[in-house]
Amino acid sequence: MESMFREGFLGTRAPFFMDSMTLIVSLLPFLVGFAIWLAKKHQPLWHQRIQWLIFILSVVVIGYFEYGVRVGGGYALFVQQSSIPHHYVLTLLVVHIMIATVTLGVWIHTLLFAQRHGVEALKGELRQIHKRSGLRTFMGICLTAISGVWVYLLLFLF
Repeated sequence: MESMFREGFLGTRAPFFMDSMTLIVSLLPFLVGFAIWLAKKHQPLWHQRIQWLIFILSVVVIGYFEYGVRVGGGYALFVQQSSIPHHYVLTLLVVHIMIATVTLGVWIHTLLFAQRHGVEALKGELRQIHKRSGLRTFMGICLTAISGVWVYLLLFLF
């Protein structure tokens, strides 16, 4: 696990695990967008498989990130290296965590709803419920990515 704390690859002060997390979070909207595209192309089985794969990968990455933050000195250590005022970064971090947490809950609900209703989730009223929930999840993932990259830039670039 020492490798996760070596110098990152994005050219900032961030350790490797933060660069990895930022890269994955910034790609997440595109990955989920691809899964949505599969649904629009009437590939429900591939849509489902890709969504679950992305979700599981995301949970693993979140665990990796949380471990790195806890062992690596935590937020206090990272914010000391930034020239941005602490209260600004902390406010943004809290907003980011709130968005990410709500999004995770909506994403879980969307996946379980589709799993519970199977093919029926693609028909009639259930389809519209799933589609709206999926859109909320996608918007939350986009906001999570934007706010996560923003926090990264404030902590490690400025």
